[in-house]
Amino acid sequence: MLTHSNTAPPLRGASSIELFPKGPGDGGWMGFVLGALSGVRAGRVLWVQDRLSALEGGRPGFVTGTLRVIHVTLSHPRDALIAAEEGLRCRSLAAVLAEIHGDPPVLDFTATKRLAFRAERSGTPCWLIRHGAPRRSSAMRERWQVESLPSLPHPDDPKAPGLPRWQAELFRSRSQRPGIWEVSRDPKGGLRFSAPLRDREMADPVAAPGRSALG
Repeated sequence: MLTHSNTAPPLRGASSIELFPKGPGDGGWMGFVLGALSGVRAGRVLWVQDRLSALEGGRPGFVTGTLRVIHVTLSHPRDALIAAEEGLRCRSLAAVLAEIHGDPPVLDFTATKRLAFRAERSGTPCWLIRHGAPRRSSAMRERWQVESLPSLPHPDDPKAPGLPRWQAELFRSRSQRPGIWEVSRDPKGGLRFSAPLRDREMADPVAAPGRSALG
């Protein structure tokens, strides 16, 4: 469901997505990813971490909706990328997510091209999470940076936190115009995208006040 459809909704139909968390202390990217994953088909998600990513952020120990996580930690980024590629060969998976820390030489343009190719060929969405990495060239179809924002007001208790909220910048895409959105979890599932007032024209030149992509 899309409340405004003059342009493609963010994240809808992207087979390969590269995401840069804002900083090492900002774990909001995980909530953003979980909201997006709620829109994929039910099944298992292969979640791969290299050693440094697991040390910094911990292992994912959760269940979300109809998705179940298969978690793998590997010492070297090379092995994590191999595991992600192999996972993308498996059509029974709902998605593959790989966390890579820093800017290892093994994660070059060719490596991202292999991930993007495998994702498109299998139809399994691939998320590549880049912790503490520069924005170098990449073959991933969409590239995002996500930063946590204060949560929305709680509808019943003004002193309690409401739904989580993020600022998400799409800085490169092969299917739509880049832009900046304020994003929150939709109570019905998925993510709700609204362009900040100062960036509304950049995010969508014909935008309505808000739009949502629901799973």
